[in-house]
Amino acid sequence: MDATTATSKPSTSENIESLQKEAEVLKKRLEEERLKLNDVTLEQVADRLDCVNCPNIKPRRTLKGHQAKVLCSDWSPDKKHIVSSSQDGKMIIWDAFTTNKEHAVTMPTTWVMACAYAPSGNFVACGGLDNKVTVYPLILDEDVSLRKKTVGTHTSYMSCCLFPNSDQQILTGSGDSTCALWDVESGQLLQSFHGHSADVMSIDLAPSETGNTFVSGSVDKTVLIWDMRTGQCVQSFEGHESDVNSVRFHPSGDAVATGGDDATCRLFDLRADKEIAVYSKESIIFGANSVDFSLSGRLLFAGYNDYTVNVWDTLKCVRVWLLYGHENRVSCLQVSPDGTALSTGSWDCTLRVWA
Repeated sequence: MDATTATSKPSTSENIESLQKEAEVLKKRLEEERLKLNDVTLEQVADRLDCVNCPNIKPRRTLKGHQAKVLCSDWSPDKKHIVSSSQDGKMIIWDAFTTNKEHAVTMPTTWVMACAYAPSGNFVACGGLDNKVTVYPLILDEDVSLRKKTVGTHTSYMSCCLFPNSDQQILTGSGDSTCALWDVESGQLLQSFHGHSADVMSIDLAPSETGNTFVSGSVDKTVLIWDMRTGQCVQSFEGHESDVNSVRFHPSGDAVATGGDDATCRLFDLRADKEIAVYSKESIIFGANSVDFSLSGRLLFAGYNDYTVNVWDTLKCVRVWLLYGHENRVSCLQVSPDGTALSTGSWDCTLRVWA
């Protein structure tokens, strides 16, 4: 080979550069095509609708027992119990009606960042800075921690977990930027999900019978939709200007709401393949940590760092209610399975039930 042919070959870095340029051009073309189809905003469509009359939501119960920041909570399928986990290393099972503690489990680590009920209500899972997801059977009159079982381990902290459709599997999100699906019985890794470039903060399962789709939100500012069977990312959304802290499917399964450190909540539509609404006000300057929909999907509840819960009309994109009560940031919130109550957890060490 002579010297001239050797030098005329493009280097790997030049190749990558030209491919990146090509990708940018294609991205721009895609955006132009999208804009052609984008004829009207959600607010304009909802203009003729009456504003929703927000019911008189009040704090009905305060659950006191944690000694440090409450980081996560989940309603039981029986609509009566709540599991919560805290920086104090405790996981507590509450009766939300009587405020009694039915179980209090001391974890091997502080900063228990994730907890979830199994669909049967017979198990709870949790994890955090120990990088593990641990499952506990809820047996009355027995020390729950004796029967615990470590199911899976990430290479960084576990930020979120849920049981997709059965007690046999558990889905986790982690600071190692991946999600993973585990078999509860064997502890085997069934599927891993690689696509985020930073910590995964939140996951949610699509509300369908088959339930093969889930969404994840990350510190990399993106929201990804995954096929659980293949491990492939099938859709991705950008729009947030900072960490995405919380993701939640709309009850219809056609859209996803998000809350982020950029002080906004957003609505991404899977069919339109784009962001269709932003929920923000100039007066809101603090990040949103947690979001959830009312049963109909018309209201979006969001917990913020300024100790409040904002209630948004999802269609008209206006705030219709403001819930005060917590004395520190609202770290987690969830509408009960029957839609009649809202639970909130806070860094003030308490949980509150609103109705």
